[in-house]
Amino acid sequence: MKRRQRTEILVEGSRELAARMAQAIADRYEVKLVEQPSQGLVMVKVRETAKRSLFYLGEVLVSECKVQVEGSMGIGVVKGHDHELAYQLALIDAAYQAGLQETRAWDQMLLDEEARIAAARSQAFAEIAKTKVDFETMDVD
Repeated sequence: MKRRQRTEILVEGSRELAARMAQAIADRYEVKLVEQPSQGLVMVKVRETAKRSLFYLGEVLVSECKVQVEGSMGIGVVKGHDHELAYQLALIDAAYQAGLQETRAWDQMLLDEEARIAAARSQAFAEIAKTKVDFETMDVD
């Protein structure tokens, strides 16, 4: 599983999942905090649709953290002020970078969480679709 997909699942999904995964690593391995969780600003790059050119829309506040586990560096960056989640993401990333045995079982857990997120999103879209008005079939006198 790629880092981007893994991070999206952990950010959008259950916070307990990220906490359990990070705690499993913290309990079994020595974790070196390379960069304390801190806030920063990141430029948001957007592609303009008509000319297909890139421009910077503005800045977004992020929480970021860097850790090292078994000699491998992990980074966690999350939108907003959430130092705890940034730390957990960094720990999980470091575990994947180090190829720790715990990560083998995590892929299925993450895929299950991704399916749960997709089902919840689909249900929300279905609820919104109920309120959609079809102007083609309206009778107007």
